[in-house]
Parts: sequence; C-alpha cells; structure tokens
Amino acid sequence: MMNSEILNVFDEKREEFKPYGITCEVWTPSLMRRPDRHNEIELNYFGEGAITYLFHDKKITIPSKKLALFWGLIPHQIIDFENITSYFVCTIPFSQFLEWKLPTSFVDGVLRGEVLLDGSEAFSPYDEFLLNNWISEFGKNEGLEVTLLEMRARLLRMAHNSVARKENNHSSIHSTEISQVERIAIYIAQNYAQPIKAAEIGEAVGLHPDYANTIFRKAFGSTLSEHIMKERISHAQRQLAATDTSITEIAFQCGFNSISRFNACFMKMNGCTPREFRRRYL
Repeated sequence: MMNSEILNVFDEKREEFKPYGITCEVWTPSLMRRPDRHNEIELNYFGEGAITYLFHDKKITIPSKKLALFWGLIPHQIIDFENITSYFVCTIPFSQFLEWKLPTSFVDGVLRGEVLLDGSEAFSPYDEFLLNNWISEFGKNEGLEVTLLEMRARLLRMAHNSVARKENNHSSIHSTEISQVERIAIYIAQNYAQPIKAAEIGEAVGLHPDYANTIFRKAFGSTLSEHIMKERISHAQRQLAATDTSITEIAFQCGFNSISRFNACFMKMNGCTPREFRRRYL
C-alpha cells in the first residue's frame, strides 16, 4: 500500500523543460496527448499492472515490480496502461545523477536514451517499502540527505543488475563541468530546430566552443554537431511515427535546410529512408 493519498497527474499545460527538481511522489496514470520533457532522471515503479510509453518512435512497456529508469529529456508519453491505479515517480536532477559517479556503462545507457530495468527480482519486495519511506522522509529536515544516499545506493545496485560491468575508460568530468554540460544539453534540446552551430552554443552558455565541445564529449561520447543531429532525427522519427505530416515538412521542422541532407542523415542513423521508416512503423 502506498502511504500517500495525494495522487499527481500529468499537467498537459505544463511548460516543456520546466524542472521537477528532486521528488518522490505517487502518481495516477493518464493517457498523455503530448509528451513530457524535463531534465531530470526519472524512476518509475509499479506494484501491479503495466504502462506503455512512447519514446520518440519506440513503444516500450514497463512491467510491474521492476524499477525503471530513463532520462526525462527524451520525449516520453504514456499511450496505454492496464490494471494500475497509482505508481511511484521519482525525479533526480541531471547534475545530481552525474555527481553520483555510477558505473559508466549504466550512465552511458541513460544518456543514449535507453529505458533501463532492474534485471534482478531480488529487491522487488523491498522497493515499495523503500519508495514509501522516501516519500515520508522528504518532509523531514534531515530526510533529503538520507534519501539521496539511499537513492544512490539503490541505483548502484540496479546498475550492477542492469548492465554488464565495464571498466571506466572515459575521461573524468569534474563537478564544475556538470552544470555546464547540463546547460548545453538543454540549449540543444530547446533549439535543435534552428540552424545552431558550436560557436553559438558556446556563446549561449558562456564557454569557448572548443571547450564546450570537449566537456560535452566527455559526458555524452559525441560531439555537439553529432548530438544536434541526433536530436533532429529523433524528433523526425516521432513525427513520422505519430503524424501524417509530409516528409518534406518534417525535414524543415526539424532544422534541415534541404530534403537531401535530411534523407542522408536519416539513412545514416536508421539504415533506411524516412518513407521506409514510416511504412515499417505503421
């Protein structure tokens, strides 16, 4: 039983990218007419039933009794649910998540936009108790510090159960760089449809373009230009899958200045043309 009678529900008038901050709450599921985007890491847990999300073009069903984690900056939208009246939602600021220095392969999966599920059922009986405890602890002066420690420990266990362990061969990213990377990621997410370049990104966040590119690559494993392209193609995938908007219109909406450039980039990322992608998805 969840210990909160206050059930949150998605506000469709909510401003895109508006932060949730650090939270642990009980939500009631609802079909979402538009996706949510926020720059926190999101945790979901269902004691029963299942929820199906649309992440860009992918339908992903999260089953009950499995702790699920994903990056809220990836557009996510509930399109179906069954046998569920309430569920747990926790949001963790992106900078806090990176500061926890969880295993590299686990963090990489999150940054690539994967939905990670705990691969072990051993902790499922304790997760509902743990989540209820986090909710109650949030109201106490010392509760937040304790909860953050427990969250990190739980995600560390999840990391070892979700992905194969790998040596950390990435360059370390310092805490002072985390907020800079976060600002860069948000700026790209908000402006990918515009003809932005590395110099403009650097200027917008107050960094030299070369330095912005360096610290961004440390965290994401891709250059600014590559990440802009991924944002544009990911948005195009969603439009192709969920609308009947013409391919030409989608290309220009996503920031491409020619249909040939759009087709070439789409083929490189997906191994098929936009028309083939739409036909395959439908």
